[in-house]
Amino acid sequence: MSAPRNPKTFHVKSFGCQMNVYDGERMGELMAAQGMTPIDDANAADLVVLNTCHIRERATEKVYSDIGRLRKHGNDPMIAVAGCVAQAEGADIVARAKVDVVVGPQAYHNLPGLVAQAAAGTAAVDTDMPATAKFGALPARRKVSPSAFLTVQEGCDKFCTYCVVPYTRGAEISRPFDAIVDEAKALVDAGAREIILLGQNVNAWDDAEGRGLHGLIRALDRVEGLHRIRYTTSHPNDMREGLIRAHAEVEKLMPFLHLPVQAGSDRVLKAMNRSHSRDSYLRILDRVRAARPDIALSGDFIVGFPGETDAEFEETLSLVDAVGYAQCFSFKYSPRPGTPAAEMVDGFVSAEAMDERLQRLQAHLNRDQEAFNRATIGQTCHVLVERRGKFAGQMLGKSPWLQSVYLETDAAIGDMIQVEIRAGYANSLTGVERVKIAA
Repeated sequence: MSAPRNPKTFHVKSFGCQMNVYDGERMGELMAAQGMTPIDDANAADLVVLNTCHIRERATEKVYSDIGRLRKHGNDPMIAVAGCVAQAEGADIVARAKVDVVVGPQAYHNLPGLVAQAAAGTAAVDTDMPATAKFGALPARRKVSPSAFLTVQEGCDKFCTYCVVPYTRGAEISRPFDAIVDEAKALVDAGAREIILLGQNVNAWDDAEGRGLHGLIRALDRVEGLHRIRYTTSHPNDMREGLIRAHAEVEKLMPFLHLPVQAGSDRVLKAMNRSHSRDSYLRILDRVRAARPDIALSGDFIVGFPGETDAEFEETLSLVDAVGYAQCFSFKYSPRPGTPAAEMVDGFVSAEAMDERLQRLQAHLNRDQEAFNRATIGQTCHVLVERRGKFAGQMLGKSPWLQSVYLETDAAIGDMIQVEIRAGYANSLTGVERVKIAA
């Protein structure tokens, strides 16, 4: 633990998913509300918050590595470990690395008090998991990016055998309808033009009136000044008809769906405890495409799950070829301590086989992503300007299909402009401005 002191500057480093990005932003707002100043250089900060993710391989070891680098090269900062690794490891982090604060993802609203406790000389640990209490304790959003995250649902009841989320984020909970709508309006007042609804299983969101995520989206559609709505991450089990219809009927709902499948083999899906089959997943996509023919599809894949055979991996490749994803995330399986899959020792897949499968899978996914991008050449679409590009006069925005679009324009960040797409590449598009739509 570092020497007791009251930190004046802070730096938040977030790893992993969009929900961690959202949580990191909110922790930053908490610190700023205490009078601390955010700085970009972690090595110069008085307080460094490592907002961790437990999904990726060797997540815990990477946290300890970061702590070691900060101790060696930093300004002897106070260190707070937050997020899912904090929840999983708890006080063990204090014992092993002598950090100042450990706080779980459902308790970070208590961060100012924990920092004050650490500043007085006592390491502070809080890994309680009280439903949605943190949201009421967070400060109001005062200034945000044109595209802003809004967490509406947390936790997971699905218990996929490879996943730690049910253990680190807790059971599925939905934030109250009115609280979400109020925060959405505040985000728009603070500068947001697009809102991305977040949840571990965001399409499981519901309330006592049974409005479902589609009802929430329709309510947000009525928020003045909001131009775009997105949501992530969804589960096939919760992709209901009302949400599919919303893609056809709600103009502000963007034509993009991230719906992880994880594998193309029914046997592997069952071993993963996924509640869908290959066929049921494809039938969902057929219904979504019937409702919104231009929709861009995205997904997640794991290769090398325990027991996966060469033939079962080929089933994953054939599913990819059948769908034609616009974007995807793909990973080699790595065991998470405490999950059922970590105990599946039969059918171990070698590192060499996993490497080869991942390379083959990504070749198919990259092929389809570039094909999707090239298919937009010649089209005209609305682009939300999000930030400056690398070159003078260049700006970067997002198409309705979540593609990065580079163009030369004098439009400001937050403007919506009509753009003709001129070129499509593996990871981005370039275009020419036609008309400024809205600010």
